Amino acid sequence: MVLALATAVIAIAGATNLQLAQPPGAINSSSLAQLSDGREVSVMAHVVRDGLLRESSAGRIQQTVDVETEEVQDGTTEIRLRLGLRLMVYAKNPPAEEPDDSESSGPLRSFRYGERLLFSAKVRQPRNYLNPGAFDYRGFLAEQGIVALASVNAQKIEVLPGLFGSRFGWWRSRLRRSLLERIHLLWQDPDAGLMAAMLLGDRSGVDHELTRDYQRTGAYHILVVAGLKVGILAFALLWVLRRLLAPEWLATALTIALCALYALITEANPPVVRATVMLAIYLLARLFYRQRNPLNAVGASALGILVWQPRALFDASFQLTFVSLLAIAGIALPIFERTSHPLRRALRNFDSRDYDFALSPRLVQFRLDLRLVAERLARWLGQPLSPLVMIEAWRLVLAAYDIVLLSAVLQIALAPLMAVYFHRAVVLGLPANALVVPLHALLLPLAGGALLASYLSLPMARMFAAGGGLLLHATNAAVERLAHWQPAGIAIGDWRVATPTAMAIAVAAATLVIAIGALRWKKVVIAALLAFAMASVACCFSAGPRLRAGAAEITAIDVGQGDSLLVVSPAGRTLLIDAGGELGPPGAAHFDVGEEVVSSYLWARGFTRIDAVALTHAHADHIGGMRAVLANFHPRELWIGPVPDTAPVRELVRAASEEGITVIRRHNHERFDFGGLQMEILGPPEDWQVASQKAQNNDSLVMRVSLGNTSALLEGDAEKKIERELVSENPTAQVLKVAHHGSASSTIPALLAATHPQFAVISVGYHNSFHHPRPAVLDRLQQADARTFRTDIMGATTFYLDGKQITASVAAESLGH
Repeated sequence: MVLALATAVIAIAGATNLQLAQPPGAINSSSLAQLSDGREVSVMAHVVRDGLLRESSAGRIQQTVDVETEEVQDGTTEIRLRLGLRLMVYAKNPPAEEPDDSESSGPLRSFRYGERLLFSAKVRQPRNYLNPGAFDYRGFLAEQGIVALASVNAQKIEVLPGLFGSRFGWWRSRLRRSLLERIHLLWQDPDAGLMAAMLLGDRSGVDHELTRDYQRTGAYHILVVAGLKVGILAFALLWVLRRLLAPEWLATALTIALCALYALITEANPPVVRATVMLAIYLLARLFYRQRNPLNAVGASALGILVWQPRALFDASFQLTFVSLLAIAGIALPIFERTSHPLRRALRNFDSRDYDFALSPRLVQFRLDLRLVAERLARWLGQPLSPLVMIEAWRLVLAAYDIVLLSAVLQIALAPLMAVYFHRAVVLGLPANALVVPLHALLLPLAGGALLASYLSLPMARMFAAGGGLLLHATNAAVERLAHWQPAGIAIGDWRVATPTAMAIAVAAATLVIAIGALRWKKVVIAALLAFAMASVACCFSAGPRLRAGAAEITAIDVGQGDSLLVVSPAGRTLLIDAGGELGPPGAAHFDVGEEVVSSYLWARGFTRIDAVALTHAHADHIGGMRAVLANFHPRELWIGPVPDTAPVRELVRAASEEGITVIRRHNHERFDFGGLQMEILGPPEDWQVASQKAQNNDSLVMRVSLGNTSALLEGDAEKKIERELVSENPTAQVLKVAHHGSASSTIPALLAATHPQFAVISVGYHNSFHHPRPAVLDRLQQADARTFRTDIMGATTFYLDGKQITASVAAESLGH
């Protein structure tokens, strides 16, 4: 009864907080919507987080800086408006528009906390890609207090006199900058960039390929400041304070205080704050609970977090942290208590015969066996040394056992969440973490000690830094070797999986709870653990493609200002036409549309393989995401039309060759069957001459897809010249994929008259700088009685062809937009 009442009170408290708390970004929402309509406004703001310099995916240096607005001026109207704004500052021209041969205007000035800025920019609200499985970028920013975005040339920012902010904020900013400067003083790049990421969460200097290696091996948590860092720091502090004979209450209080300070220095990101809060509740529980039940502490900390932030329940970092702690407290620790912990007790007071009477008969026998072995070793090592060697060897074996078992439990417990959020079956997680975590547990205190010692004696600090550098190199070497390990030619580090089904996730969660209960009550332990392991692993492979039986499908995926079409035949064969590219969230470094958007959509649909991919032409917004799609879905064929031999095309063909993918050159008037669909290549003409060095819209591979009496015309970015050629082909189609994102250079009236489309779909970016689709094109489609869909408004748009009729479905409806 008491438990039920306590649970009800906690649930009511969390629900009340959820209702009373204002959602992030709700303040001034009407004013924000008014300002983010594409007009340029004058903004006065102050910096709330130091600017972060990083290299963009195009290789240009840019700066991301978070500010809070003070005043926004729209023409003659001044609005006192306070909102969080993420500003992307570039050196000369916006990265998407800067020509390849342009020169930078010099290094960017780093903006600091409290500085007041005045600039003009187009303010826009963050927007998610409207596809199933898309990352909640808007919610991610809102959690950090950011509700708007803008881009501005660094030369057009005026730094105003005076500072804004709290003394604590200035102190924290200065301390963080000082620590980063010390890191770059103690280590050279790229080691300094990795140390900054591991110690302070600044990943701007981490190599992108090395980051992918850490992701492949399931060791990415090493590069971020989260629960592991807070746990290692707390363990090191408690160990030192206890060696200094500090009382338990004082050691606990100092550990909590220093961990909280560390969380603030690392920018107080929500995952770090939650980990710190959980740690504080756990340590306090250890201080006050008579039985010190770790499950009670984990549960109390999780409930405390949810009362404080109810929305955290749906946050990936909270789920990963909570499940990790639950697996450690509920499964790993009980197993340790039955296996390695008794053996460790048996190794104590090895020379004392009286201590034998305090142990169980099994452990006494273990000690007797060790003494017999030690007596034989004494012939070679000597009497004083042989017992010491024996004991230390066993302690080393037990430590290795603990690490391997803990890694295995964590990998199994986290497997469903890794599949949901990262679409990875981390096969290498066990060996990688068994190697990396012990190295990291030594590296962090050593590197942290070097950092603190640098304020006292630089030569002494460099001694610690050298040891930390050796451990860092050993960690990187282990990760790189495992990430690129290919037994039998299979890159198991790149084993990607589709989003698990809800039923599979529920079964995995249930078996986790059953395993914890079985260990606690000592009933059917082996069976429960096997069921838990099997359910978690099976969860990663539970999904299959979700298709409509007997129908063909054509889906325009929302990739922003670009193209990507999924074609599925009645027999289930799959073709991906283009994969978007280049564009992404402003300020996002190394954003890959193929990985983050197209692949995420396909995984959400249950696909793990694609039969073929087709490139219409070699512009970046069509070819940019192709490399990731080839690596993630291993298609059998790559279709290419008459495209110029540019560097991106050569790289794509080379990548296809490495993956064992057959490259097929498609040509005009080619007709073939594709799993029950009739495919027809309608353009460009056979005598088409491509430019030798530059891609053109009219290079586009134009295809018509037919099933019975239903068909679709897929134009790529074909312009008027090609469309006039198409008219003579009698390209009747009920679905028209509008060319070139609705540009005025395409969709001529003659083509609409020849096609008679019932539906039209435009793949276009939200509030794009090209002002696509053009009103004239929308008017033509309306006059042609074509029902028009837009990916920027409706998201992923699917057309089902059953041979007799066509039905349409949009993602915005299912996503609640």
